[in-house]
Amino acid sequence: MTNSIGQRLEKYSIKRPQEVLLVAVEIAGEEDQIAIFKGFSSSLMRPTAFDPDVPVLPEEANILKIDIVASPYNPEAPRYIQQGLTWKDMETVLSQLRI
Repeated sequence: MTNSIGQRLEKYSIKRPQEVLLVAVEIAGEEDQIAIFKGFSSSLMRPTAFDPDVPVLPEEANILKIDIVASPYNPEAPRYIQQGLTWKDMETVLSQLRI
C-alpha cells in the first residue's frame, strides 16, 4: 500500500513540527491553499471536512507549489524557510527522510 501525497506531507510535518507547509493546489479547476502542520491538513480557502478520513488534498490535485514556513505561522508576516518548491523537489526531500 502506498501513501497518498497528502499523507506523505502530513508525515513530513510530524517529523518537522517547527515547520508549516503551505501547499498551493488546483483541484477540479479551482485553486486552493492548504496548510499542513503537525500531521493535520486544513484548507485556507474553503471549509475542511470534520472527518479526518476525508482527504483535504485529493490524489487528483495538481500541486502548483509548496512553501515551507517557520512555525508559528503568521499569514501577515510568514517566515519562509523555502519557497516555490515543486512536487518533484518535495519528493526528493521526502525520500531523503524516508517518507
